[in-house]
Formats: sequence, C-alpha cells, structure tokens
Amino acid sequence: MKKRLTYLLLTVSFLFILNHQALTAHAANDQTILDGVFVRDVELSGLTIDEAKEVTAAYVEELANHPIVLRVNEETTVEVLPSALGFSWSNQEILEEAASLGKSGNIIARYKAKKDLERENKVYEMEFTWDESLILQTLELDADLYNVEVVNTSMVKNGDDFTIIPGSKGYEIDLQASAKAVLEALNTTWTKEFQEIPLVIASIEPKGTEEELLKVRDILGSFTTSYTSSNGARSGNVENGCALVDGALIYPGETFSIYDAIKPFTEDNGYLLAGSYLNGKVVDSLGGGICQVSTTLYNAVLKAELEVTERHNHSMMVAYVKPAFDAAIAESSGKDFKFVNNTNYPIYIEGITSSKKLYFTIYGVDERSESRKVTYVNEVMETITPGEAVVADPAQGIGSITTEAAHTGYKAKLWKVVTVNGVEESRTLVNSSNYKMTPKYYLVGTASADPNATAAINEAIATGNIIHVRNVIAALSSPDPNIAAQAINEANQTGTGNPEVPLTP
Repeated sequence: MKKRLTYLLLTVSFLFILNHQALTAHAANDQTILDGVFVRDVELSGLTIDEAKEVTAAYVEELANHPIVLRVNEETTVEVLPSALGFSWSNQEILEEAASLGKSGNIIARYKAKKDLERENKVYEMEFTWDESLILQTLELDADLYNVEVVNTSMVKNGDDFTIIPGSKGYEIDLQASAKAVLEALNTTWTKEFQEIPLVIASIEPKGTEEELLKVRDILGSFTTSYTSSNGARSGNVENGCALVDGALIYPGETFSIYDAIKPFTEDNGYLLAGSYLNGKVVDSLGGGICQVSTTLYNAVLKAELEVTERHNHSMMVAYVKPAFDAAIAESSGKDFKFVNNTNYPIYIEGITSSKKLYFTIYGVDERSESRKVTYVNEVMETITPGEAVVADPAQGIGSITTEAAHTGYKAKLWKVVTVNGVEESRTLVNSSNYKMTPKYYLVGTASADPNATAAINEAIATGNIIHVRNVIAALSSPDPNIAAQAINEANQTGTGNPEVPLTP
C-alpha cells in the first residue's frame, strides 16, 4: 500500500513538472512556430503565422517565375513559366498546422511533438495544381516554336543536267498528347531542380531520295506562247510569274496551285500595273497578264496528262491561245488553276522566257506506251460577232473619243483524243468554256461650259452612230457660230440628223 502511494505521488509530481514546463514554453512561444519546422525547403522556425505566409508566398512566387524547360528534340528546347500553365499552391492550410505543432492536444502530445522536433525536423510538403486547358493553350500559341517544317529533297535544273538538294527532317507536336504529358510530369516529378519535360513530337521524314530524283528526266509535256505584242509592264508580269513557277517540284499525290506559287500580286513581289479583264472590261491591275503564265502551264499539264482539279476560262477571249485552251486566275473572284501529280514519280516544272516567248516543260518519268498518242481538239459551238456601242463620258470634254476594242463571244468545248497505233481509242470532254461578247466601245466626252453643246452631243450619242457623233463634234468645233448653232438646232429637233451626211461645209 505504501509503495502504491509513493508511485502515485511520483507520477503526480512528474506531470506537474511537465505541465509547468509546457506552460513556460507556451508562454514563450505562443506566437511563433517551433524550431525545426519547414514547409518544403523553407524554414519557419521562430516565425509568426503572418511571417510564415510571407516567406512561403515569396517562395511560391519564385517557383512561378522559374522557367520550365520543354524538350522538343535532341537539339531544341523551349522555356515556359509555371505561371503561364496555371500554377498555384493548393494546400496552404499546412501553415496553420505548422503554427499549431506542439501547441495543441494534451500535455503528453505537446511534449512528444517538441521532443520529436529535437530529434528530426518536421517538413510539410507543398501541393500544386495546374490548369490543363492553359497548358494546351500555351502549347498551341507556341506551336511554331515546336514545329519544324520538313524540307523535301529537291532538284534544280542547270542547263541539261539536274542538281539534287538533300532534304531535312521536320517535327510536329501532338498538342493533346503533349499537354497530358506535361500535366503528368508537373504532378509527379516536377521540382525546382528538375524542370525538363519531353513533349510528344512526331518526326516527319523528307520526301524523295537522290536515287528517285535522278530518274526524273523524261519530258511529259511542254507548251509555248508568245507575248510579243505586250508592253513592258505586261511583259514584266509574265516573266516574273514564270520565274516564280520555275523549279517547282511536285511529289506523287501532291496538288500544285499556281495562285499559291505566284502570289501576292504586289510590287514587292515583282509585279507591275498592266491590263487585265474585270467584269467584261480591260483595267489596269498589279500582275495584269499573269493569266498567260497559268494558260501556258495548263497546256503543258494537259500534254503531261496530269489531273486538273480546278480550271476557269476567261470572261473574254484571249489572243494567245484558241478557245477552251486558256486557264484564268483571279484573286478577287477566287479563280485558281490546280492540278495533282497523278504519276508514280516526282515531276519538275521548268519555266523559261526568251525573246518574248514563254516556255513551260514538265519533267518526270514517262511510263506511257509509245504507241499511245494524245491530242487536244477544240470545238467552237457558237461565235457571237460584236457590234458597236457609243457611250457618254462626262469626265472628258466634247471632242474626246476613246476607243475600247471589241471581243468576239464564243462557246467552245475541248476534247482529249487518245489514239493507239493510229486508231482513235477515246474522245473525252475536258472542259466547256463560254466567253462574253463585248462590243467596240466609243467613249465620247460630253463635258462643256455650254449646256446646249452638251445636250447636242448627248443627242448625237443617243443615236448610237459614231459617224453622226463625229459630225456633230466637228460642227460644234467650227469657228463659224452659225454652223455650231445649226448642229445644236438639228440635234435638238431630230436627235439623229442624217448620220451619213456631214454637218460641216
């Protein structure tokens, strides 16, 4: 009995001492975090809860501005900031836990927590969240940094020989797969020290080999047009367009767009102001005459028997080929000339201008039988003869007459005729083309300070007879006022007069 009483007294004394020590420590450290407490590698020893929030916020901000390295390939990396990927600290409640460590629970629990800190630091781990949509958005915005365009093996014709130019591998990012890979790495392995994350990148091998291109020697089709009647500006446009197409290499299955090859129609791209068709009129525009380039190439493509996927006829007939043999392009109306390389080998386009003649030659591997011949025949279904039109031009003075040439209208078809050993095997419709008829226009000036003279010339224009108009102009220009008055009087009375009889003496 005496032993049990002694043991009880000792226990009470021990608890009293513990309680006294705890109360003393609590009084000293009630406002600060105990020594040996860390959040990640940030020490919080002796800090108040507000001070702990400040130092951890600064640490997180440092992390948010420390670049993450995205590995594109062996040679290329790209840096992005965690803040751009929706980085945030999600378990900030650990600061409250750190601040209450050793200060909550019963006496024994508090005592034990302090003793544990004396033996080993207490480290709280930070947890971070990321925004997958922002990761994807960042990758999409920077796609040009990750993607490397493949350069196919190419060739250049030098005289009668070709030089082969090796290609280079391309790279293309898989955006969805890369976003998931980045998110997984950030959630599992990312630290301030480890920040390189490989992206999901597909490598693209260049098309073509030297062995394959060395076979491209056969002439599949060629065609020539002349631009000897063209002025300097139009000639310049034809030559510039030809140079932009020259050297094009098209692999099997690829589509060639002549518009893509020769755009934009700007001075910086070598174009000049010259005449072109617009709404049945001839107007000056940058690149005027460029359709001769597409037309010449169209005929070479037909002879090469490549697959034409888009072709448009002109609104009015052109002079350098027969009806249905033309191919118009127009930026304003979206007209283009496109074809597909439907052969088993690459094709090479050579464009040359010399002595105001335009030449296109298409090289490839000719697998067609020598006994098989292809010709193209146009069939004119209808010819529409143009008339004349006399039109008032209020911007010009009386006496001015400007002439715009007439264009004959046509309806035509183009046929592909195939013969084998001289015997016709097939006749296939290639295209149907309609060309507007436009009359010969006489633009007659009507501006005058004398309203009677303006009325007289307008009456003459209304007759539609240019001879009568010229007679009235001559009469109005006469130095004899009686003759001018007579012309005005007759025009006002009849509106026609006698178009075959001059009004001047």
